[in-house]
Amino acid sequence: MGSLQNLPRPLSLPEMLGRGRVAVFCDFDGTLVELAETPDAIEPTEHMAQALEKLSDRLGGRMAVVSGRSIADIASHIGRPAISMAGSHGADCQRADGSGLGAGALTVPDTASAQLKAFAEENALGYEAKSHGAALHYRNAPQHEECARAFAATIASEFGLAIKHGKCVVELVQEGASKNKAVRAFMAQAPFAGATPVFIGDDMTDEDGFAAASALGGLGILVGEREATKAQCSLPDVAAVHKWLELF
Repeated sequence: MGSLQNLPRPLSLPEMLGRGRVAVFCDFDGTLVELAETPDAIEPTEHMAQALEKLSDRLGGRMAVVSGRSIADIASHIGRPAISMAGSHGADCQRADGSGLGAGALTVPDTASAQLKAFAEENALGYEAKSHGAALHYRNAPQHEECARAFAATIASEFGLAIKHGKCVVELVQEGASKNKAVRAFMAQAPFAGATPVFIGDDMTDEDGFAAASALGGLGILVGEREATKAQCSLPDVAAVHKWLELF
């Protein structure tokens, strides 16, 4: 096992803004809200939507949440803030006014979802049906991580799907879903175009976002620690992210 990377703290947001226009992209779980035992058990800080809207206004509209959750799922927890959002691992992008950016996300075949659900029930795993995917959660059964990943890989191969690995979860989505793709889609249009992108996230799927931000002249900020990452800086936890963004 390798050693954890010792990444520096990023410059403060006011310092970055003093150097030019900045675009901020944030993951949701583990970045803006604390992780929970199940996806429905999260407890977002009160008035999260209003705080994100205020941040977006401060950045001239150059703020987006980029999550593995669907946009509708996030809205069920905090409401739909008037900011840009990308759900389903970046496959479903919406501008601040709710209009779509790109073709939108495709659903996973019902047969694939049914097989994943049956496997979860047989192995005491958590199953999550998503708008554009299906996931196996093994936080409460870590001994089944290897078999959950292997089964998901089998289903992905059978149906031509992509696999997304996260913290104690493996998810199936349609090919092409990527946080890298979402960041690039937003950065190609106003008001994001020409700004320096900053991507903040904690999970393995956020590495795609870090890579996109870096390639476009910006940087990634890892929340927590990891042995290998494409991020250039880090913040220790969700509370530190809130403080860095000056949300509350």
